Amino acid sequence: MRSARWTFIVLPLLLICVPAAAHDYFVIKVVDRATGRGVPMVELKTVNHIRYFTDSAGVVAFDEPGLMNQSVFFHVWSHGYEFPADGFGYRGKRLNVQPGGMATLEIKRLNLAQRLYRITGAGIYRDSVLVGHPTPIKQPILNGQVFGSDSVVNAVYKGKLHWFWGDTHRPSYPLGNFDVPGAVSRLPSDGGLDPDVGVDLDYFVDESGFAKPTAKLPGKGPTWINGLVTLGSSTDRERMFAAYVKIKPPLTVYERGLAEFDHQTHQFEKRKAFAIDAPLFPHGHPFEHEDNGVQYVYFADPFPLVRVPATAEALSDLSRYEAYTCLKQGSRADSIAVERHNGAPVFSWKSDTIPFTPALQNRLIREEHLNAADGLFRLVDESGKPVTMHRGSVAWNEHRGRWVMIGVQYAGTSMLGEVWYADSQQLTGPWINARKIVTHETYSFYNPKQHPMFAQDDGRVIFFEGTYTTTFSGNDDPTPRYDYNQMMYKLDLADLGFGERNASE
Repeated sequence: MRSARWTFIVLPLLLICVPAAAHDYFVIKVVDRATGRGVPMVELKTVNHIRYFTDSAGVVAFDEPGLMNQSVFFHVWSHGYEFPADGFGYRGKRLNVQPGGMATLEIKRLNLAQRLYRITGAGIYRDSVLVGHPTPIKQPILNGQVFGSDSVVNAVYKGKLHWFWGDTHRPSYPLGNFDVPGAVSRLPSDGGLDPDVGVDLDYFVDESGFAKPTAKLPGKGPTWINGLVTLGSSTDRERMFAAYVKIKPPLTVYERGLAEFDHQTHQFEKRKAFAIDAPLFPHGHPFEHEDNGVQYVYFADPFPLVRVPATAEALSDLSRYEAYTCLKQGSRADSIAVERHNGAPVFSWKSDTIPFTPALQNRLIREEHLNAADGLFRLVDESGKPVTMHRGSVAWNEHRGRWVMIGVQYAGTSMLGEVWYADSQQLTGPWINARKIVTHETYSFYNPKQHPMFAQDDGRVIFFEGTYTTTFSGNDDPTPRYDYNQMMYKLDLADLGFGERNASE
């Protein structure tokens, strides 16, 4: 009798605790109206403000007690996409929600670039796994115990693509890895995934399985790296270097220098500390290019106007660095003077001089040291208003026959959320053909990184990612799972409307 009574009590509790089977979910899939591809990070919100966000396949697994087996209205919204409005102006859809049922919603893409998938963080394909759909990556739920990661740098080294990030969150505590987590992935040409599908990251992990530090350099505070570059003419002689900085509160750089990656230990080792007040140093997203018979490393941040000869020795010698600028050699931020010839500013490569940046150009124009028509940066929006770039990267594009810049705008319709395309026939500019390709409403998408190793169709299709975060945006409503993570986008240059390769200026 006692056994029967316990069965009567325990069995219902067990049934309550068992998650719904895949066939019990109502599956909602949101797809790009133009391509039919699932769209990540689309918000579906009920009338009583229950919010769901599509996973990287555009899927939501809906199983809300009290809302099954009836008609439910979902507001549909996403950055850079638009759902049609009904007669009352509501952008959404009423769905007949049934366990095991499915509905597909088409959403119009306003962005020129397509949002593909999330690269980092937990639950990348959470809903797809819940409903039993196949996923393209090996770790669709949690990889390296990474909840969120700041900006990426990457480079091909020893035949694999090496990825490194900034500060990284973990499940077990609000403080995570502040000394550069890292991972590798196989190149698409060597068995890696098609970048249109995803990236399989193999993290360097510690004993607990969490992404371990790869740059725990001496000194207090976090270590950040950028300026990641691989030097060497053959795989067995390659060396990979990065610029590092050490940070103290609030976000002050108190040391900078050069570190080298040891592929045996998967650690960056300090090679040299630089003078903290040096005007030129490695930074941004580098690439190699030959000029007048000399192979240089150019540092794009977002424009490639700092360079150094492409040798390990030169990389560690700040006297070998040059800036392309119209300032007189030796100029500093507190003592600027424009070099002129017959009244016109003289732009050339100069050592020991602060770099020429969009912010500096704006200052020179504002203080009447330079006319706007003489500046290197002439990007404007459709209304003719100047567009100031903040961070980004540059790569040669065979399809366009030009250098292509993907950068984030400073103080656009959001502080750091608007991503732009621009191109130039010369590395030194002028940079023209500005097109906004991605927008984020009151949300940041900073430090966009172009991936030239992923380019397809001779560069007609390019891939880039950035950090999606509320940081600097003024938005106090982080998107669950997506916030503080890396999102991949794809841009078909044919959609820019420039016509044939090497179009005239």
